[in-house]
Amino acid sequence: MEIILYLSVAIIAIAFAVLVYFVAQTLKSLKDTLSNTAKTLDSLEKQMNGLTTETTALLHKTNLLAEDIQGKSEALDTVFVQVKEVGTSLGKMNHSLRNISGKVTDEAERQSEQVTKVVQWGNAVMQIWQKWQVKKKATDQYVDSK
Repeated sequence: MEIILYLSVAIIAIAFAVLVYFVAQTLKSLKDTLSNTAKTLDSLEKQMNGLTTETTALLHKTNLLAEDIQGKSEALDTVFVQVKEVGTSLGKMNHSLRNISGKVTDEAERQSEQVTKVVQWGNAVMQIWQKWQVKKKATDQYVDSK
């Protein structure tokens, strides 16, 4: 019976040795995996630092661009206000011209009869003057021929 006891202890010792070997292999594999993970995280950290730097620079440029656009927008606001005022002034001037034109038309229609009479009188005076000129020429020629 002692042999069975020694044999059992030997089998347990062999099993323990095999178990220790495989646990050692697993731990070595886990060590390699953790080492690779650490390297990847270091690389990722460096890339994140670079990305953070670039993002900060981009954000700074974006802020400068936004300030520039804001300044130009404020400058354009005054231009638009002035254009609006010019449009309002032109509208008022157009309204005034319409009023004046309407008044001139109304006055012309109201005084058209008087204008017609003046034109008739003017034609009559021109005819009289032309006849007088003809008679004067005839008289001057008669006086000259004597």
